[in-house]
Amino acid sequence: MTGPRPTPGPLTLFSFALLGLLAVLLLIPLITGGPPPSPYLIAGLLLLRLGVQFLRSRQDERLRRPASWAFDLLLIGLIFYVAGNQPG
Repeated sequence: MTGPRPTPGPLTLFSFALLGLLAVLLLIPLITGGPPPSPYLIAGLLLLRLGVQFLRSRQDERLRRPASWAFDLLLIGLIFYVAGNQPG
């Protein structure tokens, strides 16, 4: 028999909280029909989450996923590109 499952660490919980916040920020305008959140806010939260992922990977080798980080950076870059090209 295996022992009890380990509980998630504080960085893992913070990462999930950031994902939850992003989900709420993106879903509320879809549900209520209100204005979407600032792309800079979304990109900033994604950058913060990427930083948390990097810190988590320093503690656990299994979490080192450079391809995932590159994809996240590409997505963040695209968000900044679209936000920078929006009219006034």
